Amino acid sequence: MNPNMNMHAMPQQQQQMGGVGVGPNTMGVSPLMQSSPQQPQPQQQQQMAPNPQQQQQQQQQQADKLDNVSKVKILYAPMRESLLTTFRAAAFTLQQNNLTDNLKREIINSSKFDKHLEEFYAYCDQIELQLKTVMQCMQQLSSSQHYMPGAVAPSRTEPYLQDNPGPMPYPTFLNTVRVHIQSTKDLRDTLISASQNISQAD
Repeated sequence: MNPNMNMHAMPQQQQQMGGVGVGPNTMGVSPLMQSSPQQPQPQQQQQMAPNPQQQQQQQQQQADKLDNVSKVKILYAPMRESLLTTFRAAAFTLQQNNLTDNLKREIINSSKFDKHLEEFYAYCDQIELQLKTVMQCMQQLSSSQHYMPGAVAPSRTEPYLQDNPGPMPYPTFLNTVRVHIQSTKDLRDTLISASQNISQAD
């Protein structure tokens, strides 16, 4: 075979293919196959990325579990709905009693009013319990601020430094309370002994 014929045949094949030569690396590979490995990556990133709205909802649920005021706010809506349902049941019961008194209808025993009333009282009891807890927490906070001006930290392992203006650790707080109790007891014993000595002298 003549090599000149091969050289003349190659440009003709390139012209038939559009005048564009195909490189050795891209021969036999379609453009769709080249771009396909890059497409699943953003989908995987979207699946792995957490949703900020779900995180906020979880944080709000955790805060609601610990906060008594938030519990009262949550219980207010069903308590109000239960009150309206109780009023409707009471109106229906009054209407039945009126018809029964006028001998227009037989007596029908209905326990819906009692059921709705008990449900309303249950919501009221839960709200009352949460509000009492909030009041007790506020009283304890005001008492601690009055009798113990220094802030108390829940940590039990941090060493306490006298020059540290930060919060007081819990062990130091307990020791301070014990010292106050002992001082009060000593003062009480001193006053009792002084009053006994005065009564004996008289």
